[in-house]
Amino acid sequence: MTSIYNDNGKSIACTVVEANPNIVTQVKTSETDGYNAVQLGFGSKKEKNTSKALLGHFAKANAQPKQKLVEFRDFDIPVNLGNEISIGDIFEEGDFVNVIGITKGKGFQGVVKRHGFRGVNDATHGQHNRLRSPGSIGAASYPARVFKGMRMGGRTGGNRVKTRNLEIIKIIPERNLMLVKGAIAGHKGSFVIIEK
Repeated sequence: MTSIYNDNGKSIACTVVEANPNIVTQVKTSETDGYNAVQLGFGSKKEKNTSKALLGHFAKANAQPKQKLVEFRDFDIPVNLGNEISIGDIFEEGDFVNVIGITKGKGFQGVVKRHGFRGVNDATHGQHNRLRSPGSIGAASYPARVFKGMRMGGRTGGNRVKTRNLEIIKIIPERNLMLVKGAIAGHKGSFVIIEK
């Protein structure tokens, strides 16, 4: 993340997203596929690491193997197979977008970090080494089990998250950069999907 100043001198926290041009690898229509969609390919991949089925798929679009394939339904811009779509063709400054990413994985975490529990906060009544414990997790001999969905320690992060209505502060088309207001899910260098 970084920050820029607007015309009023106010600092705005924003995330820099590199959006290199995408190639149209497939165009789906309601006649052939039952719905309208456009499949875009991003990044580059070696041919030896690509399956023969995908090599044939990319050959139809006359494109090199791509690292990521993402499908967008009801694409507004008319496109043809093999077209290159850059950042300036779709987005403008001031647009609001949804950004989808995978959150940072944090491994096995306790209830304080995972669910925001407070522990016992140095309470008295003989509490000892219970500052970050979950406390009671069930009743007695009835129901004699722990209910599903009980908030406990466990694997945290690594989830698909959509952040909605983020404003595009600035677009730098010559460097394929987009500055989005606020934070988005994922670590530095991770892939994100941007929807208008």
